[in-house]
Amino acid sequence: MPGRGPGLANNAAALAGGILAGATRQLARARSAPKPLHPIGAVVTGTLTRTGSTGSGVPWLDLPGTDAVAIRLSRAVGLPDAVPDIHGLALRVPTRDANADLLLANTGLGLITRFVLMPCRDIRSRPLTSLLPYLGPFGPLLLGARPTSEDPMRFELLWSHWLSPWVRFADLWIDSATGPDQDISFDPIANPVPGLEHYEWVRRLRSPAYRSAREESGRA
Repeated sequence: MPGRGPGLANNAAALAGGILAGATRQLARARSAPKPLHPIGAVVTGTLTRTGSTGSGVPWLDLPGTDAVAIRLSRAVGLPDAVPDIHGLALRVPTRDANADLLLANTGLGLITRFVLMPCRDIRSRPLTSLLPYLGPFGPLLLGARPTSEDPMRFELLWSHWLSPWVRFADLWIDSATGPDQDISFDPIANPVPGLEHYEWVRRLRSPAYRSAREESGRA
């Protein structure tokens, strides 16, 4: 289970974060797209209806509420539509003080597959998770989304205490799957979900790549 303090995990994450940042810079210089990662996408609107849950210890997850949200649907590598790619769902939720950003990518929901990226042709053909855990009141907590069979524009949002069963806490309704790719930068490290923190090793792993992506695209 992830730890709170400095140590071997933090140092390893810092090393891996530097490698990822370097790879992001090289990728940005090798392609003409404005963004080195998830270069092509659509920014659309939607409605997040939190139905509420119990047991997360996070009020934003456990209490009901409704928010108008900005969503970016994208392909990580930017491959043609006919070729499987890692799809991303970025969600920006207005909060009392600012905004909260949630980034999810296609994975599975099993004990192991929730941590494994899985390419597919359509973002709605597989569930998505945050991959890396947040630090919640009771320890590591993952967030996820599951497409529904009744409506292709609706996802169920979920949380899980690390390897525990998933708990539904919200419905996400997407207004459209197509739209202009506006210049908006999602950063889950700088704009965390209310009531959740990031482990230091997660910060060290992800922050350098996000910073490099912004710098290379002129969005720093």
